[in-house]
Amino acid sequence: MIPEKKEHPIEKNTFHPRNKHCKRYNFKELIETHAELRPFVLLNKYGDESVDFFNPQAVKMLNKTLLKHFYGIEYWDIPPNYLCPPIPGRAEYIHYIADLLSSSNKLEIPTGSSIKCLDIGVGANCIYPIIGHIEYGWKFIGSDIDPVAIESAKKIVDKNANLKGHIEFRLQANPTAIFKGILQKEEHIDVTICNPPFHTSLAEAQKGTFRKLSNLKGKKITKPILNFGGKNNELWCEGGELAFIQNMIYESKQFANSCSYFTSLVSKQDHLAVLYKLLKNVGALDVKTIEMGSKNKASRIIAWSFKSKTPQK
Repeated sequence: MIPEKKEHPIEKNTFHPRNKHCKRYNFKELIETHAELRPFVLLNKYGDESVDFFNPQAVKMLNKTLLKHFYGIEYWDIPPNYLCPPIPGRAEYIHYIADLLSSSNKLEIPTGSSIKCLDIGVGANCIYPIIGHIEYGWKFIGSDIDPVAIESAKKIVDKNANLKGHIEFRLQANPTAIFKGILQKEEHIDVTICNPPFHTSLAEAQKGTFRKLSNLKGKKITKPILNFGGKNNELWCEGGELAFIQNMIYESKQFANSCSYFTSLVSKQDHLAVLYKLLKNVGALDVKTIEMGSKNKASRIIAWSFKSKTPQK
């Protein structure tokens, strides 16, 4: 039975103009690309085709389809319970990083394998390197403290000819370090990216999941179903997001000459004042905050550099 069609809420297109996901999904085209998506497509309360974002299998199949349709990725999979990230938001970060790099390149976005990026906490899904390489041709290093995540990401790259040879992986043996043991002596990269663990504990992560799922279903949810998955180190760490980025800033000072721009997502705006103060104390010469999203679902990137703009060019 087709549900009564409701009016769409007023929406503002807040995606980056180069984001391939700025329009509603065309499920007819997506199913033509990947027929395995068909069983997961249903009509939502507005009478439109969609998937059940409460269903982890549906979310994973949608990701597989989006990666195949928009980025030519023939194989993509992750182990059970690992983070299955929303691709449109991940693409946002990459496009804004391209703009950041253009600010030191006569406003031209640098493309090709001469640009080298470090993805801190690449995860089993390898999403940032996939999008960054397919969209701009950049080379990537993906680091992680989890050997299972590294092996999963390696498998994705090895099984896709358009990725092979452009993304390498390095296991971080010291879970308290970020750049130490990953960046080699005399090695230079253009930018680091990071989606840090947001929560301070497993309990806080579960509370956030319940809130998100309750919003999706329109009723209170108390059963711990992770529709987007996520292992402990992907979702939380001691001190949460703020402590993680603070550690990154402290350590980045030791690698001041190794990287043009260090960046990280910052989910909580209240953290910015503390981070600005720390960046001033460690001697960062160039600090930027890049706002993303809308008032209802806002996020931002903080970027810093210890170099003047002249050598970055």
